[in-house]
Amino acid sequence: MDIDSRAAKLRDRLRGTLVAAAATPMTAAGEVDLDLAGDYLAGLVADGADGLAVLAHTGRGPFLAPEVRAGVITRAVATGVPVIVGVGGSPGTADPSGTASLSGTAGPSGSGTAGPSDAAGPFGAAEHAGGAVDRMVAEARIAADLGADAVMVFPTDDPWAAHDAIWRSTGLPMIAFDLYVRPYPPGVLRRLVRHPGVAGLKTALLSDAMGCQEAIAITREAGRLPITGEDRMFGPSLLWGAEAALVGIAAAAVEVTAEVMAAFAGSDLRGFERASARLDRLAAATFTEPMEGYVQRMLWLAAAEGRIPDSHAHDPYGPGLAEDRALLAAFATGTARIP
Repeated sequence: MDIDSRAAKLRDRLRGTLVAAAATPMTAAGEVDLDLAGDYLAGLVADGADGLAVLAHTGRGPFLAPEVRAGVITRAVATGVPVIVGVGGSPGTADPSGTASLSGTAGPSGSGTAGPSDAAGPFGAAEHAGGAVDRMVAEARIAADLGADAVMVFPTDDPWAAHDAIWRSTGLPMIAFDLYVRPYPPGVLRRLVRHPGVAGLKTALLSDAMGCQEAIAITREAGRLPITGEDRMFGPSLLWGAEAALVGIAAAAVEVTAEVMAAFAGSDLRGFERASARLDRLAAATFTEPMEGYVQRMLWLAAAEGRIPDSHAHDPYGPGLAEDRALLAAFATGTARIP
């Protein structure tokens, strides 16, 4: 199908850009200070992010209550860069390791602070397929009303139905999401990227090089924007044809990722090689087993950089880590820089 003009406009706007898949700073109890989150998002933009993806996998969007989600979106939009909002997913499936939970209660009211949703989630723990699509549509409507530029749709059992329902309800351009937790078969991707409302596809296949290459080729053939979400294959994915980036590794030390994008856009091959090697060292320290621990590691790094306070450098929905968080300080940008 031909791409809709609204999706085409977003595709062209995002080409060549770095979109930071932002974390959501929170306490160990899952409480979010929205003003603090706003300062964190603004800092990512100041340090090189061309756009923001909020409430996605890195941002633990499926776990957050509607009022928290709305607050995060509002503050992201206030930065003035393109904002992509994660919709869908479910608290029961967002972490395939089974370590995530929704324990805890809503945070205290007032002072821009809020807490996680209750354990059942807004539509219950065992929402049926129709209920899942209804929730995606509701979240997309809120994102549209708050001024978001696009939504990124979490993997689902019937991706065409979900994307089509969102498009018909909101007219908001969509980024399809091929996530390592639940990758789509090539045939599904071929159909999905030809939806008129889909501006591009983000691949986040982690270590599946052949799958990433195929997804990029499928996306380019459809005239959509191939977006790399490959934190561990970042430089190669650009060489394979990705034309933009939307990555969790830019949730902190964003300058490191921005340097790779700038070098790739230029003509200095050795500069690109050096920048990619620098990013690879960072990725090897943050995107490692247990893989879902990357969110906690990026929050630790953000705290080491002074982007957020230690009190809000927690991921209560990821696995417990026995690592020495101080080791990540060597990767902080600013006073401590990666060699």
